[in-house]
Amino acid sequence: MSELFDAVDALVASRAPLPPAEERKRLRQAHGLTLDEVAAALKVRRATVSGWESVKKTTEPRGPEREAYARLLDKLAELYPAPAAAPDSGPATSTGQPASEERTLATGPASEAAAMTGHESAQPASVPVPGAAEQAAPRSARTARSTSTSRRPAARKAAPAGTPVGGTDPRFENGPLAVIDVEDSQVLAYCTGGLVLDVPAKSIPALVEWTLKEAKLGQPKLSGPGKDADPLLVLTEAALERYGLPVALTEAERLAGRIPEGHKVIKQLARADWKLTKRGFGPWARIYRPAQGSERACVQLCIPSWHALDSRHWGNAGQLPPAELARVLGVYASRVMTPRGSTAVTGLELMTALHPPTRASEPDATGKRHSEHNPGSLGKDPVDCAPCEAPDGHPLLKDLPRFHVRGPGEKLFEEAYDWARPMTDAECTLRHLVGIDVNMAFAAGANGLVVGLVAPTHVKTPVFDPKLPGSWLVDLSHVDLSRVKVGKDKWADLDANLLPSPFTPKGERPEGPAWYATPTVAYAVELGCDVTPIEAYVRYDNGRYLDGWYNRLRDAFLATMADLGVDADMEPTDFLAAMDDYKERDPDLAIVVSAIKATVKGGLGKLRERPRGEGWRPGESWRALSRPTWRPDIRAAVISRTRINLHRKIVKHAAFTGQYPVAVLSDCVVYAAGGTSPLDFLPYRDGKPLPGGFKVGINPGLVKHEGTQTVLWGEEVRERFNAPELNLARYIKDGTVTDVDNGE
Repeated sequence: MSELFDAVDALVASRAPLPPAEERKRLRQAHGLTLDEVAAALKVRRATVSGWESVKKTTEPRGPEREAYARLLDKLAELYPAPAAAPDSGPATSTGQPASEERTLATGPASEAAAMTGHESAQPASVPVPGAAEQAAPRSARTARSTSTSRRPAARKAAPAGTPVGGTDPRFENGPLAVIDVEDSQVLAYCTGGLVLDVPAKSIPALVEWTLKEAKLGQPKLSGPGKDADPLLVLTEAALERYGLPVALTEAERLAGRIPEGHKVIKQLARADWKLTKRGFGPWARIYRPAQGSERACVQLCIPSWHALDSRHWGNAGQLPPAELARVLGVYASRVMTPRGSTAVTGLELMTALHPPTRASEPDATGKRHSEHNPGSLGKDPVDCAPCEAPDGHPLLKDLPRFHVRGPGEKLFEEAYDWARPMTDAECTLRHLVGIDVNMAFAAGANGLVVGLVAPTHVKTPVFDPKLPGSWLVDLSHVDLSRVKVGKDKWADLDANLLPSPFTPKGERPEGPAWYATPTVAYAVELGCDVTPIEAYVRYDNGRYLDGWYNRLRDAFLATMADLGVDADMEPTDFLAAMDDYKERDPDLAIVVSAIKATVKGGLGKLRERPRGEGWRPGESWRALSRPTWRPDIRAAVISRTRINLHRKIVKHAAFTGQYPVAVLSDCVVYAAGGTSPLDFLPYRDGKPLPGGFKVGINPGLVKHEGTQTVLWGEEVRERFNAPELNLARYIKDGTVTDVDNGE
């Protein structure tokens, strides 16, 4: 009988009424679907779907395709009901459009979507504009064209979290960026908040002109003396083809990082008096004209198919449909800043955007203002580092003998942990190895850190000052970890053989005088040891330069995790459960989380950027040295403090529980435990963690579960590779072991 019912249902569906062709197209576009996506879902050709939507010569689907197509349209109609007809606002223009410059078809509930695009007048003043966590859905809706070439989103039932909208600044009401795509021979700009603009530009120079004059894209400055962010255009493969650019770079172009200077598009730009920066027309191209006074004329391009969005940090963002890509980049832009290049470049640019090097002075006697140093910034001119802070090949070291290898007494070597040890017999009786990972560890290390703002001063036989940033040559080989100070007038006896040294990245005890950043030496004093520096390079002009940078990235991380259902005030068990599948709840926002984390690490790494080819030879200068933000001492101080923060927690945990780590890698620590959860070995009393120890949570500096494997797995891996001290923290997440180096 059920088969008969199914046959009847199919027969009815085969004659299911379908909306007119115009409505079919509106529903598809409202959800941001392309013809290719619909065709793939229904297993028909793209041309077939296009015919179903053709106003001039509409074709009708048949058989099972009609049933599936009708079901799709019904679902979309529930999400995007047909908007009410907008009242005529004035006489028609010569083009047949209303005289009003803009019109949205959204009424009633849809007015909320209109408000999300920055048009507060589209809704009553008593209705607040939602924040970034309650904003528009990733799929964009488009209405009929208006004289301003804008298309506004139609109504929708719910607004998933995390899609930013245009700001309140009328200059940038359409948001910070747009994804340029081509559909049905029409060039479209997918903006944030579900807005889509028609693009009339026929060439790259015209596209730049349109962006600056009509698109209303950009982002207000992040600090008073700063500059507004330039609009960002992301070009899809279809857009590249439309504007005469290659869809992919050749091997030679990829190595050069740009297309050739003789390319026709570059010639078009030159004829239109547009210029390119020194990095040329590559994955992140900047097109500009020299500034006229305070007015900037600059547009940045991002080209995903040229590998602008590194998959290590942006996941599959480069393959997302235009509307979803606009959402991902828009959330990142609204919470961090408009991308200026890779996540590393953006991380460094964020420092400068929050602390610009100059500001306008007070008016002089004639009422004129001048550019002056902005207090608390790094200034506009680069400064030399100390010789011990210089990486190998730096011009300061050009007089060293060839092939000379600097030791700890000549070179500051503050790096993250990479330490492991064999397991004890007692640990082998336990069943599991549990890894915990510190959230945003390097960001937490930057929080409140005092760093130098100027060039260093060389001091002989200085008295150590923990508040004075710099590099210190001091002997810490006498520090004994078997008895350490763990609090005011509190000492603990520990097994030093089971602990990494806090003074070296490999966890080995130092053998003599070595260069250390201030946080490392201060920790030796905290442990109860006497220190007598031999010499130092200190910076008397200093400040908490990275605080604003940390706060913005922390807030971006926490807001995005909250959108994914992971809140800062969760109980430990609830937090661990929420973290298990947070990426699946909204894969697009999970990409943003990854990019935020990469912005932290990459930005700090850029503080000591090394030569990148270009014919460089040891002893010669390289491009990064011309930046005031080339500051290896700041990078070293952040890493030093991050490593010390981790060691402090390890010591507190060992003193209280008698448990010692089996392996430590950067911000991941592995312990042997009887259960599979961090709560099986982290001490909690009445729901409260050990003061000064590890605490489970999402805030930077707190820990999450990294992964669990069996003790037998760990021993088998080490035996298989004949590496008794193989760092298991590197593989604890999923147990897959690759790239093993046992030192041979």
